Amino acid sequence: MTQSSPAHDTSAHTAARQRAMAAFAAADPTHLAAAKACLPALPAFDLVRPPETGLVMVRGKAGGSGQPFNLGEVTVTRCVVRLKTGETGSAYCLGRHKQKAADAALFDALWQSPDFRTRIEEEVIAPLEQKQAEADARLKAETAATKVDFFTMVRGDN
Repeated sequence: MTQSSPAHDTSAHTAARQRAMAAFAAADPTHLAAAKACLPALPAFDLVRPPETGLVMVRGKAGGSGQPFNLGEVTVTRCVVRLKTGETGSAYCLGRHKQKAADAALFDALWQSPDFRTRIEEEVIAPLEQKQAEADARLKAETAATKVDFFTMVRGDN
């Protein structure tokens, strides 16, 4: 039996947390609120950084790989919470929805707690990812329906 290295465990944990945080950030605020309401007794927590809204500069690259340039600013809301057990969760969400940022930060902290991780994975993250996949498929189908194929016909005369 091989044992994984601590560096590998850390990168796997980081990737899993990034996946969870991405699911929380991309979620509809009503879905996060509904998931929070379905959890029984939530542990006590403090707001380390209450939800606050600001601007973030978005950068792009010409042609996807060329010179970077400033594309513009987007509104982002962030929040940081700490459970009484010590886990600290943070969230950055596009837009001005402060409750969504607070809920996402709370779920991030709960995901880090060994007592809640499995439940958060199964009851919160999996349904959120399912809804996101369905929305992506719907958008892909709508986009495919508007696809136009352009072609050139070769004329017979030279």
